[in-house]
Amino acid sequence: MMARMIGGAPVCWMSHERRGPGCRRRNVVNGRLTEVQQSGHLQSVATAIQTMKILISNDDGFQAPGIVALHDALKTLDGVEVEVVAPEHNNSAKSNALTLHSPLYVHKAANGFRYVNGTPADCVHIALTGLLGYRPDLVVSGINNGANMGDDTIYSGTVGAAMEGYLFGIPAIAFSQVDKGWAELEAAAAKARELVAQMRAQQLFNETPWLLNVNIPNMPLEALRPAKLCRLGRRHAAERVIVQESPRGEAMYWIGGAGAAKDDAEGTDFHATAQGHVSITPLKVDLTDHDNLGYWAQTAARLATGAAAAPGA
Repeated sequence: MMARMIGGAPVCWMSHERRGPGCRRRNVVNGRLTEVQQSGHLQSVATAIQTMKILISNDDGFQAPGIVALHDALKTLDGVEVEVVAPEHNNSAKSNALTLHSPLYVHKAANGFRYVNGTPADCVHIALTGLLGYRPDLVVSGINNGANMGDDTIYSGTVGAAMEGYLFGIPAIAFSQVDKGWAELEAAAAKARELVAQMRAQQLFNETPWLLNVNIPNMPLEALRPAKLCRLGRRHAAERVIVQESPRGEAMYWIGGAGAAKDDAEGTDFHATAQGHVSITPLKVDLTDHDNLGYWAQTAARLATGAAAAPGA
């Protein structure tokens, strides 16, 4: 990431350049020059960090009630410092998208939150590659206004922000509240705080980086049942596109709503949250279909020899 001051605000450009291990990169952020040692993961600029540092982002925007509640809950943990870098506007369903062809501007709100005219992944990316000037111990995203279960995780900007932290070798958690409306937001924030505190007590942030997707039922804290480790369920295909006519007589298309649960069997996140449990699902980035590698190896061999040529080809 490259940054410079324009009109009093840092403007950032994503760098396409990939650098090898052991190189050094210089970043200009807020008018000061820092050097970040590259060795596979970001290295801390500080020589010793006594407190736990948490970076918070989301996809609903920096003014969303969910991120405010999450920030206010986590900052009450002893020995914890929290920093918010979030999108300026709602960026739901932006997944892992990065802005590569236009500059990103960073501003600071009155409450100290930093906001960016970009995607959730943009926010975490620029925070980790120069904006913060240090390596956080944990990246958290949320609390999202609505569930991110099953196939939702592919599209989710909430998960995308957390995944960006994970890609930089930092433990990361995506928090979402099932059902929209923030009816029991304080309960969800309290549960998120509890989970982070428990993981910290077990020193899980000092281990190999991991990525968790957490969905919290929209109910009072005392009604929430214990957390369950789950696999992702599956949804049916999305509903049909909605077609309308613009004032100019042109067809307008709105993406239809998410499909209903298709696989909500016991052991899935859908089933757990429906029973009042907090669902926790470990995620990974590797999309390889390992179960079918053998099949496709055989198929590729047949294609190479022409044995699988279609009739009339």
